[in-house]
Amino acid sequence: MAGDSNSKTTLEQLAQLAGVSVSTVSRALNDQPLISARTKKRIWALAREHDYPFRQSMPPAPIGAEGSIVIVTPHMRGGPLPLSHPFFLELLASIGEAARERGCDFTVSHVAPSNFEDLITTTTTSRANGVIFLGQAMLHEEFNRLAETQARFVVWGAHIPGQKYRSIGSDNLLGGRRATAHVARLGRKNIAFIGGTDPEALQRRRGYLDALKESGLEADSNLICQVEFELESAEAAVTRLLRRGVKFDAIVGASDLIALGAMRALRRGGVAIPEDVSVVGYDDMLLSRLSTPALSTIRQDTSRAGKLLVASILNDHTDDLPSLLPTELIIRESCGG
Repeated sequence: MAGDSNSKTTLEQLAQLAGVSVSTVSRALNDQPLISARTKKRIWALAREHDYPFRQSMPPAPIGAEGSIVIVTPHMRGGPLPLSHPFFLELLASIGEAARERGCDFTVSHVAPSNFEDLITTTTTSRANGVIFLGQAMLHEEFNRLAETQARFVVWGAHIPGQKYRSIGSDNLLGGRRATAHVARLGRKNIAFIGGTDPEALQRRRGYLDALKESGLEADSNLICQVEFELESAEAAVTRLLRRGVKFDAIVGASDLIALGAMRALRRGGVAIPEDVSVVGYDDMLLSRLSTPALSTIRQDTSRAGKLLVASILNDHTDDLPSLLPTELIIRESCGG
């Protein structure tokens, strides 16, 4: 039958080959739970062997999977966040491990939504259980509109006042405050903040400003640098500070990658870390532990985040799941104490 190019195997012929009813074959091809995994695998093997056009009836995940999740990175200023970004690679790994524990598969989409219509398309054109968005970008209001539809989704990102959709993220305000308060306690008086304009970075900057006020320090606009979410942008910003002769003795980065870029600029400028300038990041990526000096940082629990993100898609009731994860100050060599 497979060799006859003028005919295709029908559902009835496949049922005859398998020795089961047509309804059993149909249910098996659609991965319905009423059919045993052994029977499903046998029928799918026969379908492949006899060129049955089963692709149209494929389930959203490989046979036997408990579910399927799509992971999407929204469009940010300048384009979608690169999938090679170290923090998101670690978060993806945590989501993958959590999905594996639940017998669920996941797909990283090529789509980078930039408006409400893109969000609708992303959440309604696959047969996956739901979508995990890695970050809000500038789509907070669009996500609020999406929450009023039947779309099943969750966002890794900041919790924003007036939010109608579910998000999982760290306590950015407290994290920014802890990082800044720590270097202030070390006697640093001129503390710079380097970060972007995404919701999480803005909350971390608010924490930075709160800590300055609580420490009796004046905020200096010259010490607040807006950068892209990448190492090179942060390196360039700190290089500019050094060339302009701006006085600073500490840097709080809105991410580890930003902090590492700042450290590279400091070393290139002949500035000793932490003797001359203390540096604190945010994330606790593997790279922060391997840098020289090792980077002090605010830890985000990506393992816990992965479990909660997956549970938000697969569970029927997620109102009892926490959306704000605690942060922890990890003190290493880069801050000097």
